Amino acid sequence: MVINWFMLMAASLLGSILTCICLLLFARPMIKRFVAAFTNILMKDPYSENIWEMVTAMTRINPRMVIENSLRATNGGVIERPFGTPKKFLTFDGLIFSPAQLAKLPSHEDTQVEMQTVIGKRAKKPLTLEMPILLGGMGYGIGVSEKVRLAQAMGTAVAGTACNIGEGGFLPEERKRAKFMIIQYHSAKWGKDPEVLKQADAIEIHIGQGASGAAPARIPPETLQGKARDVLGLAPDETATLPRRLDEINHPDDLKKLIQKIRKWTDGIPVGIKICAGNRVEEDIEIGIQAEVDFISLDGGQAGTKGSAPIIQDDFGLPTIYALSRTVQYLNERGVKEQISLLVGGGFSTPGTCLKALALGADAVYLGTAALWAMTHSQVTKAIPFEPPTTLAFYPGRFAEEFDEVEAAYYLANFLTSFSEEMKVAVIALGKTSVHEVDRNDLVALDEVTSNVTNIPLVYKKK
Repeated sequence: MVINWFMLMAASLLGSILTCICLLLFARPMIKRFVAAFTNILMKDPYSENIWEMVTAMTRINPRMVIENSLRATNGGVIERPFGTPKKFLTFDGLIFSPAQLAKLPSHEDTQVEMQTVIGKRAKKPLTLEMPILLGGMGYGIGVSEKVRLAQAMGTAVAGTACNIGEGGFLPEERKRAKFMIIQYHSAKWGKDPEVLKQADAIEIHIGQGASGAAPARIPPETLQGKARDVLGLAPDETATLPRRLDEINHPDDLKKLIQKIRKWTDGIPVGIKICAGNRVEEDIEIGIQAEVDFISLDGGQAGTKGSAPIIQDDFGLPTIYALSRTVQYLNERGVKEQISLLVGGGFSTPGTCLKALALGADAVYLGTAALWAMTHSQVTKAIPFEPPTTLAFYPGRFAEEFDEVEAAYYLANFLTSFSEEMKVAVIALGKTSVHEVDRNDLVALDEVTSNVTNIPLVYKKK
């Protein structure tokens, strides 16, 4: 019986080998004939009928533009692109740190690097975080799902930093899980209850943001169903509208009145503004200075979003490195740099880039898209390859209910902690003991454009 089994296995193996040999013998000529026929067509068809025309066309217009224009042709309206612009702007890559070695010694390997960060130093109740990294605003309902919001609250609590509820609805469950929460005061009709604002650790008045500028947004009822409608206080058939002008601000002087009103409600927590940086950034900041803001959240042109018109993402707003450099320079000129905390966001995805922003003068950095990707982590396999990962995180994504918020919180906490730990390594390598000791003197520029934008000296060879 054993012999029969062995003979059966041998025959099966031999059959498989013979089948493979036959396939190779017959497939090779078939492939050769197909390639020859295709090449013959490619070489002889007139250009107007030749498939190669697509290749040459793609050198004039990239596939992204082809798809986006096809979407415009399909619906005849404004299309919305998730996450932000794919355009390549000037980044922080043109800056490099100078390591401490002999002329300046590095810090001891056992140095306890200070990472604690204070937002709103002159406020009655400053916001003190364990790291200079915060989570950018992601609104419940109008952006992400409830599970994503809860994961962000839990993950930032473990890491010792703040989450930001964005322009979406306020979730009491999220407040219970978050250690520090920044609540946005925005242009929509929801989220302005003083009893809600009192639960914040800081209030951020939303004036504009990098990926949507000051453009209004409307979310039709068919794409905003379920619990979110109740949280936002919307009627069943009502469109969720986000104007870009706050009702309380019809003149620059009105900002100060609004801040004073919010301060009365919230009893001394930091109150700041969030703006998208344009070429009038200094004028916008001056209004904030006059209004006595505690902090400024500055969004560069590379900032992300749940979705906005490509024309706003691609063609509005200064790139982050320009915006940050000009803002720091102006705050220094006005003598208020040490009084007003500066938070910056837009395109940050590595610890090194964050540390460069701090060296240029930011007090803390907002992470958005990179943090969302870290949260979804291996869970993206629940959606891909047939659906994009956004269907897992966005409200109401097809796979939103399959999102595991506990697992996402774990990975988010690891992600934020890893950023902090890497930055500590860099601080030691620079011979410092605090992340806030790292400054522009630790940087050199690798190209003239970056040097001119940041006023960081261009690297040169000493004679």
